[in-house]
Parts: sequence; C-alpha cells; structure tokens
Amino acid sequence: MKKIILASGSPRRKQLLELAGIHFEVIVANTDESYPSALSSAEIAMHIAENKAIASKKKLQSAHNSNAQTIMAADTIVVLENKIIGKPKNREDAISILSNLSGKIHRVITGVCILNNEKKILFSEETEVEFHPLSASQIEYYVDYCKPYDKAGAYAIQEWIGAVGIKSIKGDFYNVMGLPVSRVVKELTLISK
Repeated sequence: MKKIILASGSPRRKQLLELAGIHFEVIVANTDESYPSALSSAEIAMHIAENKAIASKKKLQSAHNSNAQTIMAADTIVVLENKIIGKPKNREDAISILSNLSGKIHRVITGVCILNNEKKILFSEETEVEFHPLSASQIEYYVDYCKPYDKAGAYAIQEWIGAVGIKSIKGDFYNVMGLPVSRVVKELTLISK
C-alpha cells in the first residue's frame, strides 16, 4: 500500500496506523470543528473528518503543488443519552464527564474520510461502551494520574480506566481508541485500486 497522508495529530491514530503497517506522513491543517445543527451524531463525526481531510489536502497542494496523494482524516465523538460529550476543559470537567458516564452505556463514533483525486470514501463506525459504577476516588485517581484532557469523553480505553472501569464493549475496540483500523485498511485498499 502506498504511503498516505494522515490529517491528524493524534498520537493514538499514529500508533494504530503503525500497528496496521500503514506508511504515512502527518500533515495537519487548522480546521473549524463546528457543524450544522441538523446532523445526526454519525454525520457530525463524518462532517468534521471530511473538513479535516479537505483542509489538509489544500495545505498539501499549496506546499507541494501536488494533489496525487491519498489523505485520511478522522474524528471521534462520545455520545451519552443523545448528547455529544467533548474533550474536558479542565480537571473538574473531566471528573464531571466521567461521573456522568459511570454505570452507563455510551456510544463512541468515529467518522473517517479518505480521499484522493478520483475518489472520496466517507464512513462512520460506532462502538457501545458500558462503564461499571465508578467511585469518586477512582475517577479522581484516573484524572490526576492520566490527565485525559485531550480525549473526547475524558478517557482512553487503553489506559487504567479501561482495564478497571469498563464492564462491556460492543463493537470495534480500536474505534474507541480513535480509529476503526480494520475498516480503514479495507477502505484504503479499495481507494488505491
């Protein structure tokens, strides 16, 4: 598979692409992450991913005067009771978010956009995650130890809270980390044909 452009600065997405043996270069462009209010949760994630891919494509074109590369962008959102949970603003917000997720099922949705000159593939993947009831001391320990301020939903499944706090998961584990890797590999294979 040819080298792709990853339009994301996420260390987890980089790690997952490396795990899958995909060669890539990171090119991130500043992107407006707002969205039309009428979109569904899945459409929101895809809309933001598409905007990231297009912005990185424009940046690549202006820098290299080339548009022959395949670009992939993703955006992950957490949804609890039909409300989108973003990244925590601070320690108190992280504690509040995790307290709300405690003992409940939420959805993690990743929107992915893969594009080149000929094609554009846009899809989303959804995973259901259920937390055990978490004590205040568990939540505070996790927030203070792992500082999950750059993570939607204020947690990372691959960290302590995933091992201790998650009761069940229905769907793609790697999607919760930020990228549904097996689906991405399948779609990258299709777009490169």
